Amino acid sequence: MTASVSRGYPPSYYAATANQPAPYPRLEGAIATDVCIVGAGFTGLSSAIFLKDRGYDVVVLEGSKVGFGASGRNGGQVIGGISGEARIAKRHGGGIDDLLWDMRWAGHRIIRERVARFGIECDLKSGYVDVAIKPRHVRALENEAERLARRRFPAEFRLLSRDDTEATLGTSAYIGALLNMHNGHLHPLNLCLGEARAAASLGAGIFEQSPATSVEPGSRLTVRTADGSVTADAVIIAGNAYQDFERRLSSRFFPVRSFIIATAPLTTKQLETVNPRDLAVCDPNFVLEYFRLSADKRLLFGGRCDYFGEDPARVATELRPRMQRIYPQLEGIGIDYAWGGTIAVPFNRIPQLGRLAANVFFSQGYSGHGVNVTHLAGELLAEAVAGTMERFDVFARCKSRRIPGVHRFGRRMASLGMLYYGIRDRL
Repeated sequence: MTASVSRGYPPSYYAATANQPAPYPRLEGAIATDVCIVGAGFTGLSSAIFLKDRGYDVVVLEGSKVGFGASGRNGGQVIGGISGEARIAKRHGGGIDDLLWDMRWAGHRIIRERVARFGIECDLKSGYVDVAIKPRHVRALENEAERLARRRFPAEFRLLSRDDTEATLGTSAYIGALLNMHNGHLHPLNLCLGEARAAASLGAGIFEQSPATSVEPGSRLTVRTADGSVTADAVIIAGNAYQDFERRLSSRFFPVRSFIIATAPLTTKQLETVNPRDLAVCDPNFVLEYFRLSADKRLLFGGRCDYFGEDPARVATELRPRMQRIYPQLEGIGIDYAWGGTIAVPFNRIPQLGRLAANVFFSQGYSGHGVNVTHLAGELLAEAVAGTMERFDVFARCKSRRIPGVHRFGRRMASLGMLYYGIRDRL
């Protein structure tokens, strides 16, 4: 099993197959800009590109490497929808149905436009399946298909019977599914690296190994790092679960771990019965499982686990039996990579966009829907900095509660949550 760190990133299949990252300096000394963004993941880089397109000067501070956190470690599934969408609609009433529907797919548009505009090589492919394990899951997929039909959804979608699902995925583990060809999958770290290069090409300053330590108020804001500072008119905090200097934000979500294994490349014979249509797949559970094929035909299989370490052998031990339950024909196959990361799950599951002060904005808490929603968040943050608040306020008005004790007992609380939702998944 490969366990070496590649290019300063945690060991993963993505790090081992990353495009050559551009070198970004460490911040030293004092500089000034219009907007300072803290975090060079999807949210921060999406914001930077949108702001540069609006004519703002932008500086991005990254505590580690571009895409070091969840943006460079996730399942790579581009899935429509916003976590907590029903709660958002209930909070605002039926008047935002059309707006919310458009936003649930906006990240797809942004990603595809970015890939085409900047020539980003990230193995972007179309095709995704929501699978059903229980009859109630089938009913939920039927309702979603009806909703897509009412909305005259422009891409191919269709319900799959049990037999159709088995033929499509090569497994009898599911009783039905909903195919959606507008969703898809990609290499997330390469998308993130490509967006960093894009932002830099537009004139954004990017500094790695420069963790922010504080944001100081004043006539202009000052963001401090160990060796420098950035003075700005506005600040965006976009570190999600990897942000730790602003405790008012890190107390608003549960830190939940998700892990992925990458098998050895599959043979032509194995690919006849293991996800033969090269789709991204996700089940409906909270303690969910998800998988897809990489560009070099490895099975990337992920799931949430009640484990908070980084040991690749332990990750493989946790996930291999779950993978083999779905694809028993892969028993004994080599696991070449195993890694994990932390996702931010708010108590109400609604993405958290808001302001800590008039000119200090933040976005976090995507509950595992990050690839799509982070790109939408970047657009909304850029709009908010420019003074257009309509879409930003859809989320900002859904107030998130702080979670008492999460800094001290976050792991135990997350473990209890996993136990609770695991029981609910089985009912």
